[in-house]
Amino acid sequence: MTKPIARALAALLATAIATPALSQHDAAALRDAALNDDIAWDITEGLTTEVGPRQAGTEAEARARDWGKARLESLGFRNVRIETCEMPVWTRGEESGSIIAPFPARLALTALGNSGATPAKGIEAEVAYFPTLADLEAAPAGSLTGKIAFVGHAMKRTQDGSSYGYFGRLRRNGPAVAAGKGAVGIVIRSIGTDYHRNPHTGGTVFPAGTKPIPAAALAIPDAENLERIFKRGKPVRMTLLLTPVRAEKGQSGNVVAEVPGSDPGAGIITIGGHLDSWDLATGAIDDASGLGITTAAAKRIMDAGQPRRTIRVVWFGAEEVGGCGGPDYFARRKDERHALTAESDFGADRVWRFAVKLPDAAKPVADRLAIALAPLGIGRNSEPAGGGADIAPLVRAGVPVIDLEQDGTRYFDVHHTPDDTLDKVDLEQLRQNVAAWTAMLAITANAPEELAPVNR
Repeated sequence: MTKPIARALAALLATAIATPALSQHDAAALRDAALNDDIAWDITEGLTTEVGPRQAGTEAEARARDWGKARLESLGFRNVRIETCEMPVWTRGEESGSIIAPFPARLALTALGNSGATPAKGIEAEVAYFPTLADLEAAPAGSLTGKIAFVGHAMKRTQDGSSYGYFGRLRRNGPAVAAGKGAVGIVIRSIGTDYHRNPHTGGTVFPAGTKPIPAAALAIPDAENLERIFKRGKPVRMTLLLTPVRAEKGQSGNVVAEVPGSDPGAGIITIGGHLDSWDLATGAIDDASGLGITTAAAKRIMDAGQPRRTIRVVWFGAEEVGGCGGPDYFARRKDERHALTAESDFGADRVWRFAVKLPDAAKPVADRLAIALAPLGIGRNSEPAGGGADIAPLVRAGVPVIDLEQDGTRYFDVHHTPDDTLDKVDLEQLRQNVAAWTAMLAITANAPEELAPVNR
């Protein structure tokens, strides 16, 4: 060996010792690289631009499934397929309303999902005001016969979104309560926190045996104006026109893709968000961004090398209407061994906290996750993770779950409104989400610990 060659080899060896090669799934390195991610934005921008609103069960949601399948295949995912399921389909019609006495005013309102319809020419009736859902529930039976109920609430902004769980009961249950007391219609203060004339839609539930009545949400400024009118002590009359249509049979479905793992016995990690959106806007924060975040993170793990566990990315259908996407996924795969599940469905603002629900044997996984997420400004929630709507069947079956909790302070300003558009997505915060999810997957997909019982 010549001296020049020997010196070159020595220099190369010294460099290798000084800067050892990173593991293919080094969580910190993958996390930091993801802070420059463009995949999540490309998916969010593409879905909202090329498909737009994706009402569950409609032709638009079907186009979104085709779009998603093509995009996932182009990114290199394996076993990409569409799995359809049947469900009832509700579609919006005309919607308008006005106060006609004592102080005439046009109302900014929108029908709630599953609302009943008025006659073609609408209805006119006296309005009965209830400050809260509890007040409506306390009204005597039959006291609303022939009247339109108007119900308010006091929802405020919270970082963790906890106010939605409580005050959202008004939207989910209020119309059925009003119907049971004889009301011919109901309007509610939108379940939101903004002060724009953008009403918030969302699903309501009429139990079997309860005939759906026309149900609408008022933009918050309009609701507060109506409250001020009631304070004048004069009778209030309103007109309401809602003409939605409900079909008993329609089609939704999921788009499923995989990053195959090297150890089939280690179980499957199921992640994702929901593909459908309400029809008022393009569904950028709810939930195109969630699809972008989870898909981008899985893609980064795939590109770094084969993980131990299979990562399954699911773009769930019909989440907004409580449809068949999540239940259908579980029904098809309830006998598979799911090691872990997680979903992103709370917008695109930064992850600020994480929570876990893991077996005791996997405690080191949570500890490693805390170390990997700390540089992103993410702390640990002492409460256990709960998952979300699409993965709820898995969680109820005992599958371990991790929540990467996003900052929800401004989420309900935009949620279910015509304002849920791409401009509300902050690129840097979106990238922080991808970095958090990438670190989480790098750790959990390769963890030597068992994440779920072997017999699952």
